[in-house]
Amino acid sequence: MRNLFVLFLIGALIFLTGCAVKETVAASELAVSVTVTSVPPTESLAVTVVPTAAAQEIQEPSPAMTEILPTAAPERWEDWPVVPEGVSERTIAIYRQGLAMGNRPNAFSKIGDCETHTTWFLYDFDQGSNAYNLGPYGELQSVIDYFDGSYERLSVATKWGFNSASIMTTLWADPEKCVFGDTPISCELRLHKPSFAIVALGTNDSGNPDRFEENYRKVVEACIENGVVPILATKADNLEGDGTINATIVKVAQEYEVPLWNFWAALQDLPKQGLQDDGAHLTFYPNDFSDSRALEEASWPRRNLTALQVLEAVRLGVNQ
Repeated sequence: MRNLFVLFLIGALIFLTGCAVKETVAASELAVSVTVTSVPPTESLAVTVVPTAAAQEIQEPSPAMTEILPTAAPERWEDWPVVPEGVSERTIAIYRQGLAMGNRPNAFSKIGDCETHTTWFLYDFDQGSNAYNLGPYGELQSVIDYFDGSYERLSVATKWGFNSASIMTTLWADPEKCVFGDTPISCELRLHKPSFAIVALGTNDSGNPDRFEENYRKVVEACIENGVVPILATKADNLEGDGTINATIVKVAQEYEVPLWNFWAALQDLPKQGLQDDGAHLTFYPNDFSDSRALEEASWPRRNLTALQVLEAVRLGVNQ
């Protein structure tokens, strides 16, 4: 494992150049080969659907999210759970309308910046069991199998430097894959036809946080209009200095009654809260969840693990 880790760190150094340089090396190409031994039995995730007074029309957000997820208020976004404790009736309605529109129930898309476009994010789970080790989280193999093909997909709605405005701008649509008039989001949702989308934005909005909420709502509404359940992720960093962007993400999740992945909360007990010295990029380790160092010292394994847990929670929730 020591040699494996050294090889992994060499690959990590390539990525340290950040969003300005295209990262083309897949994590599975860095000799991250893990032999899966016996996996201890674990309990399946318990996901409940907490009913609201009535299902909401998916075009109009309702402020009643506290009836669905009785948790902290948006201004106390730090206290929201990492993995959603349930899904709303409105989320179920979005999902069902998406199926009627032809969306694929076993597909998800990624929407975000360089930390979402990279092959460090979820890619390994489409590369076979030698590329990862679930360790005590063996029950998550079912969600890996269910969304087969979406993990390795490098979405056209992800790009180095993307923020909440550029991702809705036709100028940034991939000219080789998209058609005239497409935005990165509309292009990705048309090409992949997902039922779910992980929305991980905000780091590149830190220089202009006052415009974030207006633009972010447009991203969420674009997903909903296409029958795609947006899974909104808080960001690991606090480059804006006061947590405004994460507070906005939680508020929008509450108002639109869509799932929240409080990724920020998953990192707070890690060294430097899971961030490199630049205060923006995540720290590295292979996806070997049987190795205590993976989840106790680095943030990338935690990002991938909690992303799997959130996908599983939402998948089970909309199908109950």
